[in-house]
Amino acid sequence: MDYTDKANRYVSDVLGGKIPACKWVRLACQRHRDDLEQAKSGRKYRFDRAKANRICEFIESLPHVKGRWPSTTIQLQDWQCFIWCSVFGWVDEAGNRRCRTMFLLVPRKNSKTTMCAGTGLYMLSADGEQGSEVYSCAVAKDQARYCFDIAKRMAHKTPDLCEALGVEPWKHSIAVEHSGSKFIPLASDADSLEGLNVHCGIIDELHAHKTRDVFDVIDDATGSRTQPLKFIISTAGSNLEGVCFEQQKYLEGILEGRLEDESYFGLIYTIDPEDDWTQPEAWVKANPNYGVSVDPENLKTQALQAIAIPGKQNDFKTKRLNLWVSAGTAYFHMLAWDNKCRADIVEAEYGQYPCWFGLDLASKIDLAAFIRLYKAPDHWAVFGDYYLPEDALEKGRPNADIYTLWARQGLITATPGATTDYEFIKRDVDEWAHRVKLQEACYDPWQAALFVSQLTAMGLPMVEIPMNVKNISEPMKTMGAMILDGNLRHDGNPVFSWMLGNVMAKGDAKGNVYPTKERDAAKIDGPVAVMATMVRALPTEDTSSLSSYAQAEMVV
Repeated sequence: MDYTDKANRYVSDVLGGKIPACKWVRLACQRHRDDLEQAKSGRKYRFDRAKANRICEFIESLPHVKGRWPSTTIQLQDWQCFIWCSVFGWVDEAGNRRCRTMFLLVPRKNSKTTMCAGTGLYMLSADGEQGSEVYSCAVAKDQARYCFDIAKRMAHKTPDLCEALGVEPWKHSIAVEHSGSKFIPLASDADSLEGLNVHCGIIDELHAHKTRDVFDVIDDATGSRTQPLKFIISTAGSNLEGVCFEQQKYLEGILEGRLEDESYFGLIYTIDPEDDWTQPEAWVKANPNYGVSVDPENLKTQALQAIAIPGKQNDFKTKRLNLWVSAGTAYFHMLAWDNKCRADIVEAEYGQYPCWFGLDLASKIDLAAFIRLYKAPDHWAVFGDYYLPEDALEKGRPNADIYTLWARQGLITATPGATTDYEFIKRDVDEWAHRVKLQEACYDPWQAALFVSQLTAMGLPMVEIPMNVKNISEPMKTMGAMILDGNLRHDGNPVFSWMLGNVMAKGDAKGNVYPTKERDAAKIDGPVAVMATMVRALPTEDTSSLSSYAQAEMVV
């Protein structure tokens, strides 16, 4: 059988609308089709049908080890052929794999672990690598063993295949003696992750990893291999500051053409923002094995429970539809924020419009936010800068991994020492006040007295906004409505998006809402600063006038 024909059929069916698919799956299919077209003109990568077919043929020789199936061995669906053909079929001039990272975000019951186990066995015994080291990685040892144990059971049930390839399944490892290769489970104990020489790192349920230790160590440990592979499969989760969400956003950038990384292949099976999550049409989009390993009736039962019981909605959305949500009930609609509000905008283009500053200084040992809210003729736009003391980046501190990444990317200013140096914020506030039509600078008075007095002395129109229900409830509701309508534009800054996803709502009997968070590490300073600016910006009718500070600067 030519499995590449099945893969190409899947691409055609998705792009032709025969198979319902979300934006990200369509883009991945289009990327594959474009690559095939470009390969005809002598591009450095070519598609090797024989290598693509070989992995698929190997997988179909493996047995089912769980559940009831119409056949004793695995029968690949077209979407699975597309994945394996894409990962193993594209090679460079020397015949080495183009793909070094495969990232698949797919809901539960779509054969995730079976795919991981089959790939691990292939990379151990049939990829032609001497001394191959394959690791099944997870947060805890029992989770790491789950994929490994399935692979071991597959090996036990195929003695002829094992004899032909020299595969020997043992209690704690699977080995190939003639090539010096091994397949073992590995938990996220930092000490046990050192000194690896990884040919294939299988990371199951990356969303559950609280730190990026496993991902980074596996990534670093592939350096001496000619064609290593990180094979990552996960569902969505609630940790928007974690490495899994980071990898999804990286893949989205590649699929949209904003980032270039030809060594990275991935698929995100989820629903589109306009889809109604309560309807079967949406379920089919998110679950490529719908009607195969995903039982439609079971999915329907879970959906009806989620509709009737609000406490079950987040679990259904994350595990069965691959929607990222906060562990609690997030107040703002993050799909609308990502898809309706994100735009290709540059802050310098908004200098002609009225601008309000929002300052949330929080604690000097924590994240601080300097927000700028602009009122354009047909929408609002928000930008911001964020500050943190360098000591907060030390390993083991809350959010240290993601803060370090953002600081490295220039998205957070890390000031020297153990406390935030407000001089950095004061400098930026002063610079932006010269550039924009500043109306007012709004601030929460908590711990801000000295800083505010300094800005006032500089001529900034400072306005105190006490953070209470009376002040914040209506701006918070309005902000939510703006996001749903796509009227609050942003440039995709991940720091603000992370904080927005952390915002929960505390309500009262009068229907008021107030921003809160589920845990201390889930920061919400940026969105709170926006709400403070909206206290003043929303009722303003004359938005053309300049503040006295800006007027003085123009005179000078």
